[in-house]
Amino acid sequence: MLSHFYENAVLKNPKSIFILLLITLLSFGYFSKDFRLDASSDTLLIEGDPDLEYLKEITQRYGSKEFLVLTYTPNEGMISESSINNLLSLKYKIQSLDWVHSVITLLDIPLLNNSEAPLQERLESFKTLKDKNVDTERGFKEILDSPVFRNFVISEDGKTSGIIVYIKKDELKDVKNKTEKEIELFKETLKKKNHENINQIREVIKSYKDIGRVYLGGIPMIADDMMSFIKSDIIVFGLGVLLFIIVTLWFIFKKVIWIIVPISSCFFSVVIMVGLLGLLGWKVTVISSNFIALMLILTMAMNIHMSTRFLQLRSDFPSLDNFEIISMTTKKMFWPIIYTVLTTVCAFLSLIFSGIKPIIDFGWMMTLGLITSFVITFSLLPTLLGFMSSNNIKIKEENDSKITYFFGKIATNNKNSIFIITTLVIILSVIGISRLEVENSFINYFNKNTEIYKGMKLIDENLGGTTPLEVILKFSDNVEVKTDEDDEFEDWEDSESQDDEKYWFTKDKIDKIQAVHNYLDSLPAVGKVLSFSSIIEVATQLNNNKPLGTLEMGVLYSKIPESIKKDIINPYISIKDNEARISLRIIDSQDGLRRNDLINQINYDLENKLKLNKEEFKLAGVLILFNNLLQSLFKSQILTLGLVMIGIFVMFIILFRNIKLSLIGVVPNFIAAFFILGIIGLLGIPLDMMTITIAAITIGIAVDNSIHYIYRFKEEFSKNKNYNETLKTCHSTVGVAILNTSITIVFGFSILVFSKFIPTIYFGIFTGIAMLLAMISVLTLLPSLILISKPFGK
Repeated sequence: MLSHFYENAVLKNPKSIFILLLITLLSFGYFSKDFRLDASSDTLLIEGDPDLEYLKEITQRYGSKEFLVLTYTPNEGMISESSINNLLSLKYKIQSLDWVHSVITLLDIPLLNNSEAPLQERLESFKTLKDKNVDTERGFKEILDSPVFRNFVISEDGKTSGIIVYIKKDELKDVKNKTEKEIELFKETLKKKNHENINQIREVIKSYKDIGRVYLGGIPMIADDMMSFIKSDIIVFGLGVLLFIIVTLWFIFKKVIWIIVPISSCFFSVVIMVGLLGLLGWKVTVISSNFIALMLILTMAMNIHMSTRFLQLRSDFPSLDNFEIISMTTKKMFWPIIYTVLTTVCAFLSLIFSGIKPIIDFGWMMTLGLITSFVITFSLLPTLLGFMSSNNIKIKEENDSKITYFFGKIATNNKNSIFIITTLVIILSVIGISRLEVENSFINYFNKNTEIYKGMKLIDENLGGTTPLEVILKFSDNVEVKTDEDDEFEDWEDSESQDDEKYWFTKDKIDKIQAVHNYLDSLPAVGKVLSFSSIIEVATQLNNNKPLGTLEMGVLYSKIPESIKKDIINPYISIKDNEARISLRIIDSQDGLRRNDLINQINYDLENKLKLNKEEFKLAGVLILFNNLLQSLFKSQILTLGLVMIGIFVMFIILFRNIKLSLIGVVPNFIAAFFILGIIGLLGIPLDMMTITIAAITIGIAVDNSIHYIYRFKEEFSKNKNYNETLKTCHSTVGVAILNTSITIVFGFSILVFSKFIPTIYFGIFTGIAMLLAMISVLTLLPSLILISKPFGK
C-alpha cells in the first residue's frame, strides 16, 4: 500500500514534486538568513552543573570583569626608557578605545618600598614606575621580587610583562521582562561588538610590531577566533567535500548527468537543513561545525547506492522503460536505505545523553539532517531521473572492480587468515581501550601557528599559567582576639578603626591560608598562586621582614586605602562570608599533565595531609568545569555506546528476522569501531569532546554497508541457492557501491584535517580510518562469516 501510494504520488508526478521541492528549497532558503554560529564558553559546559552555579556565586562575591591579556616582550630591556615609553604609549592607545574600562600594566603597580617614608604615608600616596622622581631600577626590582606580581604581570626573568585590558560591561536592562528573541538579539549584538573590539585592538598591536613581540590572549579573543574557525571550517569542509564528491562521481560514472543528479540532492538537503536550523534557532558550535560536511557525505552515500542500483537494473532489464526501472529501484532500495538511516540516527541520538547542549544539538541536527536527506533522495533523485531519456542516463559497461574481486577471493579462500587477523585486532583493541583517558588541555586544541596558541603558551610559561582554579576556604565562627603587640601599627589606631573587621584576622585562619597556599605552590603543575598569604608576605617585607601579628593585620587592613584594598585584598578574603579565596593557575602546556588526577590529588591532600574537613574547602573554576564536561562525556558515551549496539542489533533482527544473521551483520562494524578506539589508546592520544563520539558515530554509519550487503545477499541467494556464487555477485554489484560510498566517506572525513581546531582534525582522521576498516571488514569478514554459518540455510 505504501509503495503504491509512493508510486502514484511521487513517481508519476515528477513535475509537481519538483515544483514542490523548489518551493520548499526557497522557503527554507529564506530562513537560512537566521543561521547562527556560537563559540562562547557556555557551549562547552554541562547544563545544570552545580560547579558552574558555585563559580558564578564566587565570581560575584570576589568581583570579576571580562578582560583581554597582552604579552609584551620589548626588543630592549624592560626598564629602558624607550621600553617604558612604548609600553606607556601602548597603554594610552588601548585606553582610548571606547569599549575599554581600564588598562593595568607594569607601570600601574603601586610601589610601596620605593622610599624611606613612614609606611602609612607610602600606602596613602604610593608611586608607580610611570611617575617622575621614581627610582626605576629599585621599583622594577620590587615588582620582580613581589610575591603578588612576579609571574603575574612580569615574568621571572623580567623580559616579558603582561598587559590586562578590562572591558566595559554591557548588561541587558530589565532582563525578566525581555522576550527570548530580544535576549538572543542582545547576545548577537555583543558578539558583533566583541569581533569589532578584537579587530580594533589587533590594529593597535600591529602599529607596535617594531618595538618587540606583542601577543593577544584572553577568553573574548578565543571566543572570537573560534567563531572565525567555525566559519572557516564550514566553508572549507563544505567546499572541500563537495569538490571531492564531484571528482568521485566522475570517477565512478564518467557522465555529467550522474554528477548533477546526486549533487542536486546534496544541495537541496543542505540548504533545507540550514534553513531549518535558522528557523529553530539552533546554533552551530565548534562541535557541530562539520555537520554540513557530514550531511554531504551521508546524502551522497544514499545517492550512490540508489544510482548504482538503478544502473544495474537498467543493464539487467534493457527492455523496460525509464519509469519502470525507477519504480523497481525505489522498491528494492527503500528498506535497506531506511534502515541505514535509522541505524545512523540511533548513533547520533546517543549524543543526547551527554548532558552538554552543543553535543545534544549536534545529535538532533544530524538526526533531522538524515531524515531530510532520506526524503530528498527518494523524491528529488527519482524525479530528476524521470525527466531524462534512457539514452542520457546510460553509462558505458564497466568491468568488475578489481578491488572488490580481490576482497571476494580473500573472503572465499582465506577464512582462517581473516579470523586470525580479527582475533589479533580484538586483542589490540582491548589493550588500547584499557589505556584510554580523557583530557582537556585547551592549549593543545589549537595549531602552534595560531595567535591563540602563541599567546597562551607565552602566558603559560612566563606569566604563571593559563587555566584558572580556585580553592575556597570556609572558616568556623569568628573568635575575637586581642593582643598587647606594640609597634608602628598601634600608632595607627583611632576611633574609626575600632570595628569588628580587624578582629577577623585570627592566627588559625592565617595559618590555614598559608598552609594551603604553600602546598598548592609546591605542585609542579601549578603556576601562579595568589591569596591573602601573598599580601601578608608583602606586608612582612614592608615591616622590615618582621612577621605581623593578627591584630596588626587587622589594623593594617582598616588603614589601607580603598583603591588598594579593592584590587589587592578584597579578591582574596570575604570577612562578611567568613572565607578566603586562593587563586591559582595551571600550566596547561606541561607535558604529562593529568588534570583529573591533579584535581583528585588536591582534594585528597587537603583532607589527608593538611587535615581539613570536607566542609572547610571547595574547589571551583574553569578547570573543574571542563574536567566535569569530559568526565561526564566519557561516562555517558561508554553507556550510550552500549545502547547504540543494542539498538542497532534489534534493528537488524527486525530487518532480517534472523538472530544469527543479525549477529554476523553487527560484529564487523563493532570490531572496526572498537579497533579505532584501541588505536587512539595505543597512540596515547587523550579523548576529547569530539573524538569521544567517534565509536558511536562510526558504528551508526558503518553498519549501513552491512545492511546493504546482507540485504542484497539475501535477495541474490533466493535466486541461485549457492553461497559462493552469491558472494561473487554481491561483490561485483553492491560491493562496488559499498566501495564507492566508503571511499567518498573516508576522503570526505579526511577534508577535516584542514581545520585549525585539533580535535576536529583527530575526528576526521580517526573516523575516516574507522570507516575504511569497516568497509574492509564488511567485504572480507562479513562474507566469511556468512559462508561458514550459512544463515540462509544449506
